[in-house]
Amino acid sequence: MKKKEIIYPACANPKVPQPLKPAYHAVPLQMRFNDIDMVGHLNNSVYITFFDLGKVEYFRSVFPEGVNWHHIPLVVVNINCNFYSPTYLDEPIEVTTAVTAMSERSLKMEQRIVNRETGDVKCVAQTVMAGFDPKTATGAQIDPKWREAITVFERNE
Repeated sequence: MKKKEIIYPACANPKVPQPLKPAYHAVPLQMRFNDIDMVGHLNNSVYITFFDLGKVEYFRSVFPEGVNWHHIPLVVVNINCNFYSPTYLDEPIEVTTAVTAMSERSLKMEQRIVNRETGDVKCVAQTVMAGFDPKTATGAQIDPKWREAITVFERNE
């Protein structure tokens, strides 16, 4: 089933880089009052939680038959986040997720938190996930079924 590319109004901030590839997955986010810091912005630690939510929902979309979360064959080994604009309590934000590169042992994701009405990009994260064998708690190749499913999803087939 063909998915629709996620498109927002143009972001006015010239410092925000263009996406590495189109995103076909987005999740609306709900902020809570306790997510806001003393200066009225979304606390920087909450963004990482939102990125995790985006990853979970992304994999649920890639595997509509379900994911066994007790035996997930990937772990986050690196995450970098660049902040571009503060987020306030009542903003309509969502997180987009796209796999931008993949090898036999790791993949790279780009995630963005965006105001869906204005297109204002709040932050961009680059995440590396590595294959993992939960039985031995060691690095491993990414399960070929996972690589194939992600490839199909990202090719928008």
